[in-house]
Amino acid sequence: MRRWVSLTVIALITLIFFYLSRFWYLNLWPRQGLLGIEELRPQGGLLARWLRGTDAAPYELLIWATAFFAVLSIAQKIYDRIPPREGE
Repeated sequence: MRRWVSLTVIALITLIFFYLSRFWYLNLWPRQGLLGIEELRPQGGLLARWLRGTDAAPYELLIWATAFFAVLSIAQKIYDRIPPREGE
C-alpha cells in the first residue's frame, strides 16, 4: 500500500511539473482556465509565462529542471523517513 501511495504522489508531482513546462501539449479544459482560474490556461507553459520579461527568461528550462530535481529529492527524503509497516 505504501508503494502505491508513493507512486501516486510522484506521478502527480510529475504531472504538475509537466504542466508547468513548455512541453505540455494537452488541452484538457476550456480556455477560461482550470476551475475558472484564468492563470491556469490549458496550454501549459506557465513557467515561461511567469518568467517572460525578466532576466531569468532564457534560463526557463534550467530553472524547471532544477526545481523538478529539488522537489523529487525532497519527496524521496520524506519517503525515506516514513517507517515501513511490519511485513513489508
